[in-house]
Amino acid sequence: MIKRIRFHLNGEKKEIEADVSLSLLDVLRDVLGMTGTKHGCGKGECGACTVIVNGKAVNSCLFPIMKAEGAEVLTVEGLQKGGELHPIQQAFIDKGAVQCGYCTPGMLLSAKALLDENPSPTRLEVKAAIGGNICRCTGYVKIEEAILSAAELIKEGR
Repeated sequence: MIKRIRFHLNGEKKEIEADVSLSLLDVLRDVLGMTGTKHGCGKGECGACTVIVNGKAVNSCLFPIMKAEGAEVLTVEGLQKGGELHPIQQAFIDKGAVQCGYCTPGMLLSAKALLDENPSPTRLEVKAAIGGNICRCTGYVKIEEAILSAAELIKEGR
């Protein structure tokens, strides 16, 4: 069944018609062209598809598109503003927290959701926040350092 869905995506109003059986991931990638959101396991176990919905990090592969009605959705494409990288993106670059990059969009959004809720997290809180995001390339240390560094950049107003 096809339904009309209205929501905000990266600050812009969207109105689409989509099959109610689709996930938010399907619509983001295949209908709206937001390919920064990655398709990983399709089971909510890897975090590659993480986006922020109404301030919370969610696995978009498990999020029914109909639940997006009226929601605020943020993808990795919406992080930078006016050509300027978000402090979290800059910190990932500065700290060498990106290797193959497949997990990076999900990691960035999990980090943003954490820092929006808790601007001064401990390393343990950072580990918990990215616990649902799998990275096969790193040992997570540089990712954790990047998130802690981003918290400082944000506090400094950068």
